[in-house]
Amino acid sequence: MQPLKVFITEDESIVREGLRDMIPWGQYGFVFAGEASDGEMALPMVRKIRPDILITDIRMPFMDGLVFSRLVSKELPKTRIIILSGYDDFEYARQAIELHVDQYLLKPITKANMIRALEETRRRFEEDQEQEEYLQQFIRESKEYEHYARRVFFEKLVSGALGVSEIYEQAGQLEIELDAECYNVVLFSLQAEGESIAYSDKSSSIQERLLEKLCQDPDYLVFRGGVLDYAVLVKASADRAGEESDRCMDLIRSLCEQSEEKITWYAAAGTPTARLSGLVQSYKAAGHALAYRHLIPGQHIFRSEEMTDYARQQEYMDGVNEETADPLLIRNFIHKGSEAEIDDFVEEYFTTLGAAAESLMFRQYLLLSARINALAAAKEMNFNRSQLEARLPAPDIEESANLRGYLSDVLHAAISLRDEEAKRQGSRLVESAIAYIDSHYTDESISLNSVAQAINISTNYLSAVFSQTMGLSFVEYLTQKRMTKAKQLLRHSRKRTSEIAAETGYKDPHYFSFVFKKTQGCTPREFRNTEGM
Repeated sequence: MQPLKVFITEDESIVREGLRDMIPWGQYGFVFAGEASDGEMALPMVRKIRPDILITDIRMPFMDGLVFSRLVSKELPKTRIIILSGYDDFEYARQAIELHVDQYLLKPITKANMIRALEETRRRFEEDQEQEEYLQQFIRESKEYEHYARRVFFEKLVSGALGVSEIYEQAGQLEIELDAECYNVVLFSLQAEGESIAYSDKSSSIQERLLEKLCQDPDYLVFRGGVLDYAVLVKASADRAGEESDRCMDLIRSLCEQSEEKITWYAAAGTPTARLSGLVQSYKAAGHALAYRHLIPGQHIFRSEEMTDYARQQEYMDGVNEETADPLLIRNFIHKGSEAEIDDFVEEYFTTLGAAAESLMFRQYLLLSARINALAAAKEMNFNRSQLEARLPAPDIEESANLRGYLSDVLHAAISLRDEEAKRQGSRLVESAIAYIDSHYTDESISLNSVAQAINISTNYLSAVFSQTMGLSFVEYLTQKRMTKAKQLLRHSRKRTSEIAAETGYKDPHYFSFVFKKTQGCTPREFRNTEGM
């Protein structure tokens, strides 16, 4: 560990110089970083040096030690503070306690007392640093954007199921910072071209890099959507909401275009809103814009306002747009679309047909084409064609006026059957994953990747179907499994914490204790004393 930097602020030069010279700093793991005669002089120096430990007198001219300590605590919360005082006054001590200072020493200060105070402060500093490192490890392992609770919260947020007070309450419980002047929603999806989402991991590396970049930005909150989809809640000032949304989509574009793998990707932005309750409409607008990927497959970036203009332009077309009227769009939509997108897709699909949709012959052609392409999609995706035929409404060539309704019924029948089959397959995969986890959870190296490899499935797909099926993420399930076993051992054995850590998949017993307290609300020792033998 690097030596800790120590700064001294003391108006009495004899005391200040005495402290500076009487401590063999290097011998005890410290380095003397600077000194000043009062808080006013010290503050700019401390801001620049950023010491690990600040030693300051409590009463000084120009700016006393309490005011100085309060400013330092606010700006540099990791700096530990030792206060020196020539006054045995409870009020001074009380104010120092409120500032959470580490030590309160009465003058005169002996060398032994100062070394003891420094070593105790260093111990606390190292403990805090260790806890911070464990927290960062816990966050990395948990992959915050994957947490099922965050996913459920976002679904409630954009569905309007929560009042404003409930939004802030649940966000606080999940440690999600929502405060901003303006908000928007950006949706994006990634998939390796030509590969099954269930068996290809080619898009994993680009996804990991992209999610890491997005999660590092304090203006973006990332949430898992479906198997391929993610949502970014963009926070911005009132005059920059559009620019921040564009910046988010430009980041997605940049990383996807730089990828060595051929990635099918799309991103769409909704409409900015100044209210959290307005995110319902923002999300709907983003989803509506993203639905255009089925109609304009060559385009990757979709903005809500631009898609509205596009739809208006299509309304005035005299003839059919050959590209957007291609019946293969229906087949592709059955492959990749969702039931929530059907109404938007059907409406915009007919808008692109223009006046040609008024032709009886053309409507009859589309009627048969919709059915044929639905059955072709079923064959391509290997789900039960006969079941789909039984669900499809019978085409009436003589009555084709309600073609919109017929196409909507066809799409609902095909996509619901597709999703049912995917759910069955997902359940079987999750059962295999759980069996593997239950047999290997004591192995420290177990991970989502290793489980996916063991059952021969895409990591991305396993992550999505696991949380959908189990109601919690892979890491949450693994941690829960390990904690259940740890509690059993704490209750019914006299094994040491280090032994229990090893038996539940944790090489580092200190990290095991951190995770136990983080998830169970108490330390292993406290749990054993309360509920153990």
